[in-house]
Amino acid sequence: MGVVPVTSEDLDAVEVSWFAALCSDDYQFLGVPDGSLRSSWAHCSEIVKTAEEQGFRNILCPSSYQVGQDTLSFVAGCAPITSKINMLAAVRCGEMQPIMLARTIATLDHMLEGRLTVNIISSDFPGEVADSSYRYQRSREVVEILKQAWTQDEINHAGSVYNFTGMTTDPVRPYQTGGPLLYFGGYSPDALELCGQHCDVYLMWPEKMEELEGRMKAVHAVADRYGRTLDYGLRVHVIVRDTEAEAREYADYIVSKLDDDQGTAIRNRAQDAKSLGVSHQAKNREIADDHGYIEQNLWTGVGRARSGCGAAIVGSTDQVLSKLEAYQKMGIRAFVLSGYPHLDEAKHFGSRVLPQMKTCSLPHAYGRVPASTPETPLGIGERR
Repeated sequence: MGVVPVTSEDLDAVEVSWFAALCSDDYQFLGVPDGSLRSSWAHCSEIVKTAEEQGFRNILCPSSYQVGQDTLSFVAGCAPITSKINMLAAVRCGEMQPIMLARTIATLDHMLEGRLTVNIISSDFPGEVADSSYRYQRSREVVEILKQAWTQDEINHAGSVYNFTGMTTDPVRPYQTGGPLLYFGGYSPDALELCGQHCDVYLMWPEKMEELEGRMKAVHAVADRYGRTLDYGLRVHVIVRDTEAEAREYADYIVSKLDDDQGTAIRNRAQDAKSLGVSHQAKNREIADDHGYIEQNLWTGVGRARSGCGAAIVGSTDQVLSKLEAYQKMGIRAFVLSGYPHLDEAKHFGSRVLPQMKTCSLPHAYGRVPASTPETPLGIGERR
């Protein structure tokens, strides 16, 4: 038994994912732009193909208004160049009219033959500063419309942001039964309410283990009110080498050319720069020791040069594996990992740690992916 009851209580495997650096977030030296690591299709698609070759089961494709690529366009482009890895597409709710978003996701789900998962995002649009409660209400309505679209014959929704009546769901039927799994991260009460009621996997950023336990208990309390359980995930960077000394030396190396003013500028340009979650990542750096560690093998130096997830598991193969196993015992069923540069670190982790882990695809573990093409209008269903 972990910290709280989880949906996949009996699952003895974890979904181990990597990160596609679509949002100008790949470096050899953090905060020092490198033209060979730009967020181009050529580079980012190579990260996806490498992650699949290494055995990662999913890959996060982030959404951000920075030099890079549109998330859903990128995911579509990856469909014909991959065959096993799932795609975790970040969707900023409200950017697209919800019914058209449902159709886009259904299209992608069919293109990927059930290898699509969705990360629900509620941060501000570029050029917008909206009240937090409004953003989460907008996201709530988007999610409710998506779930209707994927599971019912009609969409009927009366909300404060969107209103639809009698819309057929034929154009928006996904490949997966019930639609893609919804991953979600957020710390505010509105965020926890939305996740506890509607989402499947609660994603957390790295903190001390007791803080993560508190996060899990808080969102479980909400889910329990709705008669639901969740699965839990951790988004964290990783540096793994043959010895701890080598890993710590590499951690120091990637920040050795970082100008703190440049790091601040990088953090501030992100759409989530003022979120509650980001503030907690900043607090981690404040309580860290002189070398940037807040607990054994958890280093906060990454957060000096990026918003969002700001810490890395740093250590030898055995230390990193032990840390991940400890998280798994807490009830964590999904890891979304990354490292700098992303191609190199995917290979370091993929060759050292991943072969020692029993991994799974959560959509398959949930029974969402049909054994053959489903009877939907985009599959083999009746054409009307």
